[in-house]
Amino acid sequence: MPLTIVLVEPEIPGNTGAVGRTCVALDAELVLIHPLGFDISDARVKRSGLDYWPHVRLAEFADWDAFVAERQPRADQLFLFEEHGSVSFYEPDYPDDAILVFGKETTGIPPAIWRGYPGRQFRLPMRSQHIRSLNLANTVAAAAYQALRGKLA
Repeated sequence: MPLTIVLVEPEIPGNTGAVGRTCVALDAELVLIHPLGFDISDARVKRSGLDYWPHVRLAEFADWDAFVAERQPRADQLFLFEEHGSVSFYEPDYPDDAILVFGKETTGIPPAIWRGYPGRQFRLPMRSQHIRSLNLANTVAAAAYQALRGKLA
């Protein structure tokens, strides 16, 4: 299976739409973990995803446990992204079937998930001390392109 992008409980429809557009560009699957902060049919999701939204390979799960039960991801597939991750996203070797996991815009990945995967927490380096975090859609795009570095024609 190719690259998978997982959004855990996303809150902003425009971010999810933009991430869906990135997924189409990279032939990546988009997985949404409920609850969502919006209705997936929200026009703002589709507006951000433009006319690409029908091409998103989308899967939805009631919660993280349902995702893990069905997909049974290997530890080396999982890359959890937060601004306080211990490892730069430049360091790992990403497998072809990497699963990149991102949390909700306001609080990030839930602590139970974050703590459940020691050594799998990553961050995008930021040079300025004046910013806490990047926009979710921008973070996903940067991480996805890094994961596919050298694999794209």
